[in-house]
Amino acid sequence: MGMVDVTEKPVVRRQAEAVGRIHLAPETVRKIAEGEIKKGDPFLVAEVAAMNAAKQTHLLIPHCHQIPLDTVTVGFELIDDGVEVRCLVRAQARTGVEMEALVGVTIALNTLWDMVKYLEKDGQGQYPATSITDIRVIRKEKGGEND
Repeated sequence: MGMVDVTEKPVVRRQAEAVGRIHLAPETVRKIAEGEIKKGDPFLVAEVAAMNAAKQTHLLIPHCHQIPLDTVTVGFELIDDGVEVRCLVRAQARTGVEMEALVGVTIALNTLWDMVKYLEKDGQGQYPATSITDIRVIRKEKGGEND
């Protein structure tokens, strides 16, 4: 057992894109849209968090290889009941980058929750409507072709 030996695999261009959603109260979505979040711009903070997380995936998931990433791109879209986040990762590597994309999108979503949690809590300090859902890889490519 252990890490997969990728010594004999060629270094090729690889990319993966992951997506996920955080469901929020309408008032929270409005405050994000109007730039009224107390901690600052949640998209800017979540973007930096996602980039850092993607670069550190090998430290978080034991069997992942350390991959020098060429780019991590994070995008946000306000939707009626929350935010959709996408994370695209590219590298020249011997192994894929889908775990990096998944970790990036997951940490972006967790960061968004942290930025707005004061708005989402109910009277008992719970989060009855807040949830993170639909995290998945929507695209994976190797050497310019789907892998």
